[in-house]
Amino acid sequence: MKEQITLYHGSRQIVEHPTFDLGRQNNDFGRGFYCTESNDLAKEWAVSTLEDGFSNRYTLDTEYLNILNLNSPDYTVLNWIAVLVEHRLFSIKTPVARRAKQYLIERFGINVNAYDLITGYRADDSYFDFAEAFLNNAITVEQLSRAMHLGKLGEQIVLKSQFAFSKIRFEGSEIARADVFYALRKGRNDKASHTYLDMPEESADGLFIQDILRGGISNDDPRIPRNIPV
Repeated sequence: MKEQITLYHGSRQIVEHPTFDLGRQNNDFGRGFYCTESNDLAKEWAVSTLEDGFSNRYTLDTEYLNILNLNSPDYTVLNWIAVLVEHRLFSIKTPVARRAKQYLIERFGINVNAYDLITGYRADDSYFDFAEAFLNNAITVEQLSRAMHLGKLGEQIVLKSQFAFSKIRFEGSEIARADVFYALRKGRNDKASHTYLDMPEESADGLFIQDILRGGISNDDPRIPRNIPV
């Protein structure tokens, strides 16, 4: 990651002064300031309804920041899932899912609060369905990993610490037009939905969460797909 990067934050409003320790705790990586390096993607995230929003632009000095890149080959898709299940609210439909949640946090979890900045997938809309289906033993870890790449879901960069917030500077904002970017957001979500619906027709050979539990599988198992940046 370059020392100076440009970030965008999609919102219903202009945010000139991002504030540390605000935001929802039940977000993907917990409480933080969620951004992207893509202006267009920020505009999609700004229009969750048919009302215009804003893409806020910032410069961030990343020098001396402690950065966690969940999309690097150092981690697997299960590290991402473990962080999600610790923070997001999942529909736990089976006893397997209850055991799986605890197992993933214990074996694959990462203390995201130990970092200043986090890069990782955004579990938006239908992409969250993939994670939930895996937790409830409906799809394999291979199917989950493939869906993450086929769906072209966005990559987000999240400021987590007081130090990171001290290094960000507001540069301006642009209107995110709902008549343009809501359709793009919906198209991205629909594509993910179609990917998900096609999965039951595929061969389900591979590791389900129940197999992972029974086998006591850990992060260094070669059957767990390593991450490849999208």
